[in-house]
Amino acid sequence: MIRISGLSRRFGNRDVVEGIDLEIRRGEIFSLIGPSGSGKTTLLRLINLLDRPTRGTITFDGLHTDGAEHDRRAIRRRMAMVFQKPGVLNTTVEQNVAFGLEFRGMPKDLIHEHVTLALEMVGLSGLPKRRATSLSGGEMQRVAIARAIVTGPELLLLDEPTANLDPVSTEIIENLIAWINRERKTTVVIATHDMGQGQRLASRIGVMMDGRLVQAGEMNDIFYHPVNRAIASFVGIDPVRGGIVESNDNNLATIAIKSTRVEAVTSLVKGQRVALCIRPEEVTLSLPDTCIPASSARNCLAGTITRLLPYGPFTRVHVDCGIPVTALLTRRSCEELALAPLMRVNATIKATAVHVIPDPVPEETPS
Repeated sequence: MIRISGLSRRFGNRDVVEGIDLEIRRGEIFSLIGPSGSGKTTLLRLINLLDRPTRGTITFDGLHTDGAEHDRRAIRRRMAMVFQKPGVLNTTVEQNVAFGLEFRGMPKDLIHEHVTLALEMVGLSGLPKRRATSLSGGEMQRVAIARAIVTGPELLLLDEPTANLDPVSTEIIENLIAWINRERKTTVVIATHDMGQGQRLASRIGVMMDGRLVQAGEMNDIFYHPVNRAIASFVGIDPVRGGIVESNDNNLATIAIKSTRVEAVTSLVKGQRVALCIRPEEVTLSLPDTCIPASSARNCLAGTITRLLPYGPFTRVHVDCGIPVTALLTRRSCEELALAPLMRVNATIKATAVHVIPDPVPEETPS
């Protein structure tokens, strides 16, 4: 549906977005994740044709978007964008939602029909006469989404749609986005710094850092196979640095980090410096002397618990196994094992759960 090639946008002497190559497929939810200031909003504005790129091209359904403003407006009418801070007019809810249809010259009876349907879709059918500015933040965001979808866009762009909302409002908005995509077949591109939201909604994810799209792919590619340490850290993995591939036999490698040996599946060759990425949910903790010989896990590392940190309904257990290892356990599991700081445990990790990335810069030795 959308093809982006070599896209850059310069403000002053700085490229805010640089060298973006991306394809967005019809009917999917594509999520752009990345820290604040990484260029997500700028990329959305370029896709929505609110700004023109400094370099590169965007095609929408095979149409080039770098032509005259008249042609760009015709393409923009097939899209809609909802911004992070919901901008509502100081009028009624129904007048807010009707604005785009009135601008397009739709007859009043059809406008009323479309607005009524849109308000039902976003769960605001009982508030058409309310002043939009008197609504809660979550309700305002739903008004903004209704105003966007009432025109029947083929592409819906959402910039941090739940950034300032409470968990209940966030769930409502996320369910609404999923419904719009599923029932109306609307292609959705959502920019968010909430990794969980990207996981919950998107079929594919792109990671932006410092204005560049550094990785794009399926959810498992991003969250389990990050291409570098920055992405690993962003998606919740603490990369373990200082590793060297000691041997590799048919892609089953032994990685040496100081006195610790870890087996991992990788094609990286002997002698290569690497970092290890291990998701906390892939680590199993057990009490000493309980590593099961029949287990398929090739790594059973003895260690000492250093910290236990609450993490929603879970607990992150930090263990010093010669290398730092973090496990994510339910609170009940922690209670059943009676885990506590300074306690000795075994961390069991499958070789396939250890993602290995090149890390050519050696660890600095403290002076």
